[in-house]
Amino acid sequence: MHEKNAKKIWQLILEAGDSLKGVLPDHPNHPKGRNPYAHISLEIKNKYGCSYKDIPDDQLNELIKFINYLRKNPR
Repeated sequence: MHEKNAKKIWQLILEAGDSLKGVLPDHPNHPKGRNPYAHISLEIKNKYGCSYKDIPDDQLNELIKFINYLRKNPR
């Protein structure tokens, strides 16, 4: 991914993480609460098999839709 697009995605991850603070369901492995930024990053890695920076630019719109989906559907 080009640096400009990576910065755009990182900003979107930060915004999504901010909106998920205190919203993610409790989990026994996280007694002090879940990290929403790590949650978004991990979900991206689980779906695409790599860091958001390693996703090709031609999948940028799909990635943006996925991040917005995660934002609207906390789990």
